[in-house]
Amino acid sequence: MALYLSKYGKILPHLQRKKGFLGLISRSPWSSRFRQNGAALSDSSRTSHAVLCEIPIVFTSRRFESVRADKELIPLQSASDPQALNFPGGIVKFTPELKFLSEYPEERMHCYRVLGENGEIVSSNFVQIDKDIALKMYKDMVTLQTMDTVFYEAQRQGRISFYVTAIGEEAVNIASAAALRMDDLVFPQYREAGVLLWRGFTIQEFADQCFGNKNDYGKGRQMPAHYGSSKHNYFTIASTVATQIPHAVGAAYSLKMDGQDACTITYFGDGGTSTGDFHAAMNFAAVMEAPVILFCRNNGWAISTPVDEQFRSDGIVVRGQAYGVRSIRVDGNDALAVFSAVHAAREMAISESKPVLIEALTYRAGHHTTSDDSSRYRPAEEIEWWRAAQDPVARFRKWLEGEGLWEAQSEAELRAYARNEVLRAIQVAERINKPSVEEVFTDVYDVPPPNLADQEISLGETIRRHQLDSSV
Repeated sequence: MALYLSKYGKILPHLQRKKGFLGLISRSPWSSRFRQNGAALSDSSRTSHAVLCEIPIVFTSRRFESVRADKELIPLQSASDPQALNFPGGIVKFTPELKFLSEYPEERMHCYRVLGENGEIVSSNFVQIDKDIALKMYKDMVTLQTMDTVFYEAQRQGRISFYVTAIGEEAVNIASAAALRMDDLVFPQYREAGVLLWRGFTIQEFADQCFGNKNDYGKGRQMPAHYGSSKHNYFTIASTVATQIPHAVGAAYSLKMDGQDACTITYFGDGGTSTGDFHAAMNFAAVMEAPVILFCRNNGWAISTPVDEQFRSDGIVVRGQAYGVRSIRVDGNDALAVFSAVHAAREMAISESKPVLIEALTYRAGHHTTSDDSSRYRPAEEIEWWRAAQDPVARFRKWLEGEGLWEAQSEAELRAYARNEVLRAIQVAERINKPSVEEVFTDVYDVPPPNLADQEISLGETIRRHQLDSSV
């Protein structure tokens, strides 16, 4: 299934439609073609590991010629057509019709899909993935799923204070990460631990951060599951919604000015698109032509608020066109579709220095966080349907099995190994000491200001007075 727009933005007829909880998913052919490209697997995972088949471009974009810096506006005296206005931004034709744009499209934008629900190929238009990369993708998806399950259990046991799972969104995490390069900068929200996992962040490093011990790179100052790693070009997660989007756009513009062969990618949920930061960032990215991939995980729910109570537009993909940004809607539970879309978006963002918006239709099969109980606002049958019928891990496994790359024995061994690794990392992290209290006052100022120095003295005196009540 593909989102295919003609030159003039008209949606061409599709071959098949499937009704789901988030709307229509439709199939249609692609038309123009990607150029051939290939990359081999390296130990450092610095490259995207794929060989492109001849597949048509799914993105369409048009920037009016008259707004380019190297183009002069058509002289006013040369605009001989009395039915057109030479307005800044492009020629605008007049019409005698009093006609408003409809608030609802006749048909929802199509959703690009490669794998059917049983792992069968439903489109030949996708990036052919190397065998080793496909296997690594699956192993990391299983590891992420296992890590989420065990850390969630640890939080419920009171061993950590908070956790965020990506259950149901494993393909969004791992497949998008696999299509990037290590030089690309990642600005995550709080449900993209899998991107960091793909880049080489170890299970022990995840555990150390969640337990806030002295090996935690944030020195225990962040909430659990708020990872960050400069080594992996993964900016530290913040709970504030959507603030990372303008950061990613600004960083992308910096890469463009420096002539770097890299882009940025920022992840956010459907709820993040209801913020001012999203709209400001979209406009800046479009006007300044920043090489950024804006990746929206539309999982149907912004905590307890469903998408139909957030906006009346056809999801997020249509907002890209409104801002002049190339856009595509993909099946977020289809690893091959996500990989192909991000791979193509990265190439266009860098080679053409333009932003690309990707809306991935997926589903948050778990609670929003461990502080949430989604059963209070979502029907149980809806959750179970997505868990069973749309599980991205199972779908990708079925494809691997069909390709002769995976078997049942390997599955059992992988899941047992992953669970043991996570349990072992938790046991180690629990035994490591917490950062010293002095660390609270470091890393911000070169020379601490007087008020901060006074607070440090005051805290030290308080601890000494209450030594029997403190384990510091």
